[in-house]
This record gives sequence, C-alpha cells and structure tokens, in this order.
Amino acid sequence: MTDLDDLAGRLDAAVRTATAIEQLSLEADLTLEQAYAVQAAGVRIREQRGDAVVGAKLGFTSRAKAEQMGVSDVIVGVLHRGMAVTDGGTVDVAAMVHPRIEPEIAFLTGSDIDPHDEGDAVAAVTHVAPALEIIDSRYRDFRFSLTDVVADNASSAAFVVGEWRPFDQARAELDLAALDVVLTVGGAEAARGSSADILGDPVLALDAVKRMARQHGLALPAGSIILAGAATAAVTLPAGTTVEATVGGLGPVRVATTGDLDG
Repeated sequence: MTDLDDLAGRLDAAVRTATAIEQLSLEADLTLEQAYAVQAAGVRIREQRGDAVVGAKLGFTSRAKAEQMGVSDVIVGVLHRGMAVTDGGTVDVAAMVHPRIEPEIAFLTGSDIDPHDEGDAVAAVTHVAPALEIIDSRYRDFRFSLTDVVADNASSAAFVVGEWRPFDQARAELDLAALDVVLTVGGAEAARGSSADILGDPVLALDAVKRMARQHGLALPAGSIILAGAATAAVTLPAGTTVEATVGGLGPVRVATTGDLDG
C-alpha cells in the first residue's frame, strides 16, 4: 500500500532543499483523491512548522492548458503565509527548482466562505488586485501527470499581490472579464493575454474555489486570498531581473529576483 504521508514528506523535502525528484506517478498509481490527500498531508507538514494557510489558488483555468493536460476541470492548491512576497519585493530563485511566473487576479474575502452552503461565493469578496504567481514543479525535467501536480500542491511556490481595490467599485468601473494583461521580464514584453483567459471571467473562479473546497476539505475563512488562475502562459523566471504584470484598470504588480539556478 502506498504511504501517502511518505510521498508528502518527499515533496516537502524537495521544496525545502530545491531538489528535483522523480515523478510520484512513476512508482505510485495514485487516484485524484489520493493525490489531494498527499497535498493535504504536505499542507499539514508546513502548518506544523508554523507556516499558516492564507488562501487558495486555482490551476488549469485556461481552456488551452486544461486541454493540453487532458483534464476537464480546474485543480486547487493552498497558499501559505511563507509564500507571500511584498509587491516590489525580492524572491530568491536559487531556493526553487524550476521557477516560472504568470500574471493573475487575486481576490480577498471579508467573511467566511462555507463550502457547504448554497450562497454565492462572490458575496464574501471585498477586494480585488493584480497578482503574480510563481510556480515551481518539484519534479525532474518539469514533467508531471495530473496526479503529480495535484500532490505537489498545484506547483505553488510564491505569490505577489498588488494594490487592493474595493471589489464592488472595481466591478462597477471595469469589466473584469475583459482586462488586458501584459507581463514584462527585465522591461521586455514576455507574455500578453486577457482576464477572459481565466475561465472566461475571473469572477467565476470564486465559485470554482468554493466547489473545490467542498470536494477536497479546504477551509476558506475571512481574510483568505484567492488566486483566480493565470491570464497568460507561465514564463521562465530568471535571476537578476524585475518582473511586472499590468492588469487593465487594476494596475501593476512587481517582483525582483536574486540568486542563480543550476544549469
């Protein structure tokens, strides 16, 4: 029988030491439910070290990416306090294995989202902001199956949130489903997309997160940060540069990098 806690421990060690490991799927034929159990075990390991959960993120919100992976639904991962980087702050890529970065939209909740009630998750949201997510698969050669990436906490590594703006005001003044998104690396455009690339409308990510929380036992208390998903393809994150995303009327968000990557 596969020891799911052992698999979670391996992934946690890979994160802490920035060391690539073999895909779990090469030795363990995990179901999707088991993969989420590995993810949950990894979350508990980090919480035991004092790294509290501060939110959740969605993956495969792009139809093209979902089709590429052969999946028909989003996946969910957990955000820890230790993953948060201040807007304009610095992240060390040497502490990661395969860092990539993508522009997103973040939501902040002002009340609990109960995954089991019938209410609309949108009602819990108080603020919205531009965001950057740094993803980092811990698997060798950046190759993984669906269950691999779920077990690896949806490749979560770090995130940066720009200036929060009142959600109701933003919805009244902007079409959140049609914001131009530009990602620059070192001042040069690296990717361009639209908020429509996030499930057709990033606001739809809120009920998707609620549904995934119900299915996989996640808590979404007041003050949770929810990353709706990527608005462009992820791009490689090099050392010694500055990355900026500009999300329509929501404004910019930036991060600088230090360190060096092997190879």
